[in-house]
Amino acid sequence: MPSLLAYIGAACAEIAGCFAFWAWLRLDKSALWLLPGMASLAIFAYLLTFVDLDFAGRAYAAYGGIYIASSLLWLWLAEGRVPDRWDLLGGVIALLGSAIILFGPRDPGA
Repeated sequence: MPSLLAYIGAACAEIAGCFAFWAWLRLDKSALWLLPGMASLAIFAYLLTFVDLDFAGRAYAAYGGIYIASSLLWLWLAEGRVPDRWDLLGGVIALLGSAIILFGPRDPGA
């Protein structure tokens, strides 16, 4: 459960940080948006260190599905665009991939 919370927190922080840059460059917001954006991206990286896996690459790979699902939730709640069936199918496939990475049987040395 702590890893799931770390992933969800990291996804929120990453999306917020990336959106700050998007707002600055694409929505003509002030460059001051970059300050909380950079802080948010630092929090994102910090939160991923709480994931209980032995290898960073595996933690990052598993995070991808959480990020995709969270981004689709952002699309819907923050941007007002309901994800279509292809968005949802892609999100389910990504989460399935994350679950395989996280819970697949491993050799003790892998």
